[in-house]
Amino acid sequence: MILIGTMNLTRTRESGQFYCPTCVSTQDYRLRSRRPFLTLYFIPVVPIGGAEQFVVCGGCREKWDPSVLTIDYQHPSQVRPDGETSGQLSADQFHDQALRSAILVVLDDGFMSEAEIESLLGLGSHLFGRPIDREELGELCSIAEQNKVRARNYVTSVSHRWNRDQKVEALQAMFLAATAEGELSDSQIKLLADMKDLLGLSDEEYHKAIGEALQWEHV
Repeated sequence: MILIGTMNLTRTRESGQFYCPTCVSTQDYRLRSRRPFLTLYFIPVVPIGGAEQFVVCGGCREKWDPSVLTIDYQHPSQVRPDGETSGQLSADQFHDQALRSAILVVLDDGFMSEAEIESLLGLGSHLFGRPIDREELGELCSIAEQNKVRARNYVTSVSHRWNRDQKVEALQAMFLAATAEGELSDSQIKLLADMKDLLGLSDEEYHKAIGEALQWEHV
């Protein structure tokens, strides 16, 4: 009998020091890479997907998106007065990051319902202008569950390159995905409130963004 299966191989790509937002101090880190392989008799033989990377803090053991390594905490004024961030971020990059943020908010309670799936598919098609299918959504969810990067940590890692409008749009996406079933759990309410502070939005900007999201249809 031929035994065929799959497994994930994880290895350290590099190590060094970074500023950990959780520890609020400089810590050692490891940049880890995980890639799925097809196995034959439990031996990995053929890679079947792209490698996904994540950063592990040597202090608190929290996991982060690799973008956390590019944040310059010595110069928090990366956001210019006009609201634009330093560096260039393409629309496709932002849409991918915003969608992943929404997925992580939904997965915060460890479960994704059919209503939440439909909401996320709708966000890709109508809000971001980038249609996604269930297979791609499933892959993104699988990556999120395997890497175990929490929503707060992911948004902290990537949002320093978002401008003000992008931060509002990402918040709206997270809100719409989280409320797909009609109500928010206590943990989701706290998570979205944390996102307001994490994104540096004022109370007025936060409530305006949520109000606008509630008016949207067909999402």
